[in-house]
Amino acid sequence: MGFASAFYLCLILVFLLPVSVVAQTSQNITLGSSLTAALNQNDSWKSPSGDFAFGFQEVEAGMFLLAIWFEKIPEKTIIWSANGGNLVQQGSRIQLTTDGQFRLNDEQGKQVWVARLAGTGSVSYAAMLDTGNFVLASQDSTNLWESFNLPTDTIVPTQVLKQGSSLIARYAETNYSRGRFTFELQSDGNIVIFSTILPPNSVNGGPKKSTENDPPYYSTYTVGSDLQVIFNQSGSIDLEAKSRSILRNIVPSRVSASNSYQRAILEYDGVFRQYVYPKNNSVAAGRPMAWSLLSYVPENICKNITSGGSGICGYNSYCIIGNDQRHKCLCLPGYSYLDPDDELNGCKQDFASQSCDGGHDAADLFDLQDMMNVDFVNLAPEYDYYAEVTEDWCRQVCLSDCFCPLAVFRSGDGGCWKKKFPLSNGRIDTDFVGKSFVKIRKDYSTKTPSDEGPGKGSKKKNKSTLNLILTMLLSSSAFLNLSLLIATLWAVHRKRRVILVQPSRAIQGMSLQSFTYKELEEATNKFDEELGKGACSTVYKGVLDIGNNKNLIAVKRLDNMVKDNDKEFQAEMSAIGKTNHKNLVQLLGFCNEGHHRLLVYEYMSNGSLASYLFENSRPSWYKRTEIAFGTARGLVYLHEECSNQIIHCDIKPQNILLDDSFTARISDFGLAKLLEKNQTRTLTEIRGTRGYVAPEWWFRNKPVTVKVDVYSFGILLLELICCRRSFEQDAEDENQKILANWAYDCYEEGRMPLLVQEDEEAMEDIKRVEQFVMIAIWCIQDDPLLRPTMKIVLQMLEGALEVPYPPINPHSSV
Repeated sequence: MGFASAFYLCLILVFLLPVSVVAQTSQNITLGSSLTAALNQNDSWKSPSGDFAFGFQEVEAGMFLLAIWFEKIPEKTIIWSANGGNLVQQGSRIQLTTDGQFRLNDEQGKQVWVARLAGTGSVSYAAMLDTGNFVLASQDSTNLWESFNLPTDTIVPTQVLKQGSSLIARYAETNYSRGRFTFELQSDGNIVIFSTILPPNSVNGGPKKSTENDPPYYSTYTVGSDLQVIFNQSGSIDLEAKSRSILRNIVPSRVSASNSYQRAILEYDGVFRQYVYPKNNSVAAGRPMAWSLLSYVPENICKNITSGGSGICGYNSYCIIGNDQRHKCLCLPGYSYLDPDDELNGCKQDFASQSCDGGHDAADLFDLQDMMNVDFVNLAPEYDYYAEVTEDWCRQVCLSDCFCPLAVFRSGDGGCWKKKFPLSNGRIDTDFVGKSFVKIRKDYSTKTPSDEGPGKGSKKKNKSTLNLILTMLLSSSAFLNLSLLIATLWAVHRKRRVILVQPSRAIQGMSLQSFTYKELEEATNKFDEELGKGACSTVYKGVLDIGNNKNLIAVKRLDNMVKDNDKEFQAEMSAIGKTNHKNLVQLLGFCNEGHHRLLVYEYMSNGSLASYLFENSRPSWYKRTEIAFGTARGLVYLHEECSNQIIHCDIKPQNILLDDSFTARISDFGLAKLLEKNQTRTLTEIRGTRGYVAPEWWFRNKPVTVKVDVYSFGILLLELICCRRSFEQDAEDENQKILANWAYDCYEEGRMPLLVQEDEEAMEDIKRVEQFVMIAIWCIQDDPLLRPTMKIVLQMLEGALEVPYPPINPHSSV
């Protein structure tokens, strides 16, 4: 208790000290002082250290923004502005008048902006502080107005957002007027990010009123009073209670503000990002210093959809995450940006829509273009849904419907959604096993008969003649019979082609595909490329050809199956097939043919956590914490949120796979019941080492509960913290061979920094390291009743619950 109290006291002092020092060393700006906007002039009011400056920045040709910025870096990055929606011209002036008014007047002397005082006293001076806060103060140094209390889109270390405060994104990267997105600490204690307005000049209804906000696409789901968001000197951004206890860690980065400049900004694309810039502005590796991204929320904005409005990317477009983890908004085929300079503004259709009058705009003038893994989620406008249909049927029902601009088909269960115009919430989602069909006019014509202008009479006449001929033909019964025959033959051909290129079949009541052994043998080239091998299975790399696309898969061949268990196998496949979570490896299908039992999974490009953690260079502390969060969320889903509770029974680094973005994905869940009993207990060569298996299962043969997964997760968490295996035979110190015992010794002796002593990033976040170690010790208690549930574990990891001190000895019950 003494160590903890001292630690928190030091933390409070570290936080308060820079503020008090700055207040004492600020350079006062006297009444009557002013600044004038001028070209090629660097006149500004600087903070005592010179880190920040207040004045005018030219952000457009001849147009100026009254702002605060980082002064010592070449970019002069802006953190606050007064007149983003009303830029001023050269000759405009900001003045602290002799009567204490702080006003911005344009070049003609018209007031553009004025500081509204919060207190009742009179202003005696102004000051630009070293924290980045600009203040107007009274004679007794009481702040009557401060920029920190009126943030725009950015916060910096020591800045606090109180309940009811918000950040509003700028409209574009270089447009500082109010944008589309808001970050808000609401009066009920919930932190949300939501879309505030539609782009102006939209063809889809124009801007909303400022009071009409879309539901949030990010939320912390926190509740309370007297809460605040604080950007700590340690680099973390936390939601804190009045008691200073952390309720939620919003971004997990921990980089000391003493050695770097930092800022967190709600950027114009709707993502809240934290950046760091080294204070030593030297040239490293031939490149100048620059802002580096530390962390951001939401993790994947393309998947954080809303229940209404235009979505993240505007209407008629779809969202995709790039290699730089930033999202792009792309137009659908046959569509183009409303504003080529603003991709978030949505897209317009570049061809005449299908007519419903049965004339020249009949269905045969249109085609559907496939877009693999593109989903327009259920909250997007839709007006019809069909279950258990074929892909070809879904195509035809949209093509023949003049109201249908796009249909979404889900391969797993044969679901078909017809969407209506305008389209919203489109995204590329590798977890979505299906495609969208976009209706496009075959000739891509953007003209309709009413568009004909002067000099086009002959074309109009020819078109009218063609329409007349078509009308006569369409009225002919012989033509109708011939058309019906051709359409029938074409539909049969399409159906046969779809079956040929789609070797799998959907099983009724399951969102999985049933494969033949021959199909998987061909897909894996006779099982020639082995990805991994375990005690009960071997995994092979394969490729499935679907249409014009090649999809990588992982095929797991199960050995030592329980004999005569066809019904149990089918039941387990049904349960696994109903799972759907971003932290689980998606099971795509299976083979249950004779003695062959094979499972088909999506391919994970970055392999297993075991390889990532132990075989390569040490992953960053931030990435390891993200993997811990992801694994915990996946286990919470398996234990409490999916329709049938699933106990994994084999949580270990080899069964945590990493996708393209290194997100943790749990594999092999739901298989424990399918294996012979001796296959679910992997023996270890090290006598007395429990490994990842809970003691009640290994030694006492007690019934398996979710607490066995909690125990395994505790061992895994220690491995993530220390970046080493749970047992190291070659450890120099005998006491460090078993990681769990060493971690407990370090905890008991107050020497937890020893666990990460060679990890500079983790050392800077030592408070979190200590909390994670304590959580792990709770997880590996021998008595399963003492272990928390995975939901509580996740809440402690995220900071929503305080971590109590673990019992004296985690193995006291042995």
